[in-house]
Amino acid sequence: MSNMVVISTTAVPDHVRGAISRWLTEPAPGLYVGTVSAKVRDKLWEAVSASVGEGAAVCIHPAENEQRYVIKTAGERRRRVVDFDGLQLIEFRAENGNVPL
Repeated sequence: MSNMVVISTTAVPDHVRGAISRWLTEPAPGLYVGTVSAKVRDKLWEAVSASVGEGAAVCIHPAENEQRYVIKTAGERRRRVVDFDGLQLIEFRAENGNVPL
């Protein structure tokens, strides 16, 4: 069964953007949306997360959990996904990257 997937990228190499656009539509720069199988989604995310370089990427897709979706990230940015009693929440790190705000 196919499910919707959303991938957002920031400052990733052009070849990463090209690889994503083979499977998903890019309605805005760096934002990709589509419906693919779980196998394609996982393989695509594996390739993206291994190739982000200095950039970053976020993948959101449906899941059988309380929130009904999962957030996956690759690369370093101020926002970080943290687990809070089974819920995925976003934590903002300070400018120096050490202390949460």
